[in-house]
Amino acid sequence: MSWSAQQYSLFERQRTRPVHDLLAAVPHDGIELAVDLGCGPGNSTAVLQAHAPQARVIGIDSSADMLRAARERLPQVAFQLADIQHWQAESAPQLILANASLQWLPDHAQLYPRLLAQLAPGGWLAIQTPDNLQEPAHRLARELAAEGPWAAQIGQVRHAERHDAQTYYDILGGHASELDIWRTTYFHVLENAAAVVEWFKSTALLPFLQPLDAEQQAAFLERYQAAIAEAYPAQADGRVLLPFPRLFLVARR
Repeated sequence: MSWSAQQYSLFERQRTRPVHDLLAAVPHDGIELAVDLGCGPGNSTAVLQAHAPQARVIGIDSSADMLRAARERLPQVAFQLADIQHWQAESAPQLILANASLQWLPDHAQLYPRLLAQLAPGGWLAIQTPDNLQEPAHRLARELAAEGPWAAQIGQVRHAERHDAQTYYDILGGHASELDIWRTTYFHVLENAAAVVEWFKSTALLPFLQPLDAEQQAAFLERYQAAIAEAYPAQADGRVLLPFPRLFLVARR
């Protein structure tokens, strides 16, 4: 199981809302070149292009399947296959957007200032990252991985470290001329526990599922769904509320 644009896009409306909220904190004017770093299937790129319609927009992603979907959606945008961890701007952009992508990468203390430094003077760095490693959906995946028959394969799987607002202030406060940080918890209304599993299959569960064969994946997901059904009980109408906290950061060079 690998990155899938089709799987990711099952919940496109919910996944795209945070980028609207993020870019609402970035001025429209003065943006000639904008980069969507970790553009996925292009949903965030479309919001970026609408936010700065006068800008030349470039989308960067490390998944060929994501880029295929992005190019179909936005044929007028230049999309590039690249490792976003080591990406280097060829020309200084006025805006770098990273919507739900940098949480996969380590060493934010080096990465964030390096991205800020690549901007044109007065440019904007706009980042949104899920802040949910301690939520039941993540905790149950770690516990199941460590306790199941696949423990030798995935028992030690961990996502890259994430940080709180104070840490990001310490990282960027001395580099940015302006800095805005906030945290929002979205409560996504999903059809049932199976929908919660489908949500995370395209993102958080990938490091756990990729090392397993098809039979093991099916068994893991069956146990995971049973645990999710207990952790996120159904509402009176049968649907499920999925709390999803996210951290937002807008820094100006």
